[in-house]
Amino acid sequence: MEFETEWITLGKHRLRLRSTKGFPTEVMHQLAGVVRLAVDNNMSARARIVEIVLRKEQSYDVSIGTTLAEDRICAPQLEGAISTVMGLLPEQVNVLVQTVTQEEVDLHFGVYERMLAEKLGVVPPIQ
Repeated sequence: MEFETEWITLGKHRLRLRSTKGFPTEVMHQLAGVVRLAVDNNMSARARIVEIVLRKEQSYDVSIGTTLAEDRICAPQLEGAISTVMGLLPEQVNVLVQTVTQEEVDLHFGVYERMLAEKLGVVPPIQ
């Protein structure tokens, strides 16, 4: 069992919280809620948060998967907005948007989120 990871569902997002220095904290849960609001209101309906990682140097990496390349455009603005709301420096929040083609993923709810997580390397493929 991995104690540094936790899976949560926020609306349409099924994401993994991972802390390299112990259990995911309440601050990570708050950050996940802020990220969900930012993604839902600024990116396409296909964008899904896949993973949030807390590094030892107090920086957060947010991995987002999508099928629309245009979603990458707003990543720098989201970094600034999320860091401001959370009281962090802008360089402490890194939003990484990765695009996959619609042919690579099944768009059904639940399956889409799992396939995005597999394509981004967050979880191993189901054998």
